[in-house]
Amino acid sequence: MRYLVVGAGPAGVIAAETLRNTDPGGEVVLVGGEPEPAYSRMAIPYYLAGSIGEPGTYLRPEPDHFSRAGIDFRHDRLLRLDAAAGQAHLAKGGATPFDRLLIATGSSPAVPPVPGLTQPGIHTCWTLADARAIAAAAKPGARVVLVGAGFIGCIILEALVERGVQLTVVEQAPRMVARMMNDVAAGMIKRRCEQNGVEVLTDTLVDGVAERGGNGEPFKVHLKSGRVLEADLVITATGVRPNLEFLEGSGIETGQGVLVDETLRTSVPHVYAAGDVAEGRDFSTGGQSVHAIQPTASEHGRIAALNMAGVESAYTGSLIMNVLDTLGLISSSFGRWDGVADGEEVALRDDVRQRYLQLQFADDVLVGANSVGMTQHVGVLRGLIQGRFRLGVWKRRLQADPTRVMEAYLACAGSPLPVGGAQ
Repeated sequence: MRYLVVGAGPAGVIAAETLRNTDPGGEVVLVGGEPEPAYSRMAIPYYLAGSIGEPGTYLRPEPDHFSRAGIDFRHDRLLRLDAAAGQAHLAKGGATPFDRLLIATGSSPAVPPVPGLTQPGIHTCWTLADARAIAAAAKPGARVVLVGAGFIGCIILEALVERGVQLTVVEQAPRMVARMMNDVAAGMIKRRCEQNGVEVLTDTLVDGVAERGGNGEPFKVHLKSGRVLEADLVITATGVRPNLEFLEGSGIETGQGVLVDETLRTSVPHVYAAGDVAEGRDFSTGGQSVHAIQPTASEHGRIAALNMAGVESAYTGSLIMNVLDTLGLISSSFGRWDGVADGEEVALRDDVRQRYLQLQFADDVLVGANSVGMTQHVGVLRGLIQGRFRLGVWKRRLQADPTRVMEAYLACAGSPLPVGGAQ
């Protein structure tokens, strides 16, 4: 059996290793599209902050890890896929045959169509090459404009503050991290940024960036409001989109990402997909969605590989979960943090201490939560939501005091709903 894994992020690496362990006699080829060793994008902010060197971003630090494991690791790029013929056309390797293929090609930055936003010297922060360029320009005192205050933007934000730059963040949504936090939680994060000298402009659009002149002239970032920001460095962090362009004409069905079933199989039986590129089951809604987070990618890679090797394994769905450290303020969101139809919620708020806990219920099942500054509840919140436990009398007790989630978990962990309940 010849297995081809395209993509050397967490999904691809874990899949290749799982294939090797599950089918010792099979041939495993892992293809990475960047010149670097396989690395974690989630480690890039730590590199940018100076907490680790480049080797600290590597998923497997030993240079000979893959060769010792019996995995053929190649630096190449997928151009086109002929799924019916079982051939992947690579930029350097040409037509490469496979018996079973895993698409783990991840995603790429989605840069908005704003005039001047793609000119030289303006960077995304998605690759190690991006991070090197940013590190060279983000010197102490440098004026930096960060466009985007979503999850990725806020991770980059902390690294930039660590570097001592003068930072202005521009976000078109009415609040920071709008896809993971409600107004109250996002407001606390914004205040923490401002308390640390970061200017945060929410509900603000970038109208254009003037062409930069020579002689070290600054960028001029024009806002819709008429204000002009001068910057030595501009970084965009405005979301990502799955890498799908090579699938045109392949016969593989796509939506937002590559559509997969509970085994991570695509519409072509011998082709699977995992990680940021896969559109699979959403735990909270039962529908299909793309969850571009590393825990999902890692689990996708493992389960897809087991099924590719003939070991049946089902993926129950991705729980939307994000944990963010913003200048020492830890925030988290889980599942349906924004609530469900006919659901109920309760919240505990302390603006002075920057503490917040909000719970969302469907009937007597916890389905979502937001938390700021209260790290002791993170694991229990995930357990309660992912376990779909019937709370019974504990719903009323949590509505009276949301901090009793640990007690609720210990009391209710024996009564999960069947899979598919409490949507």
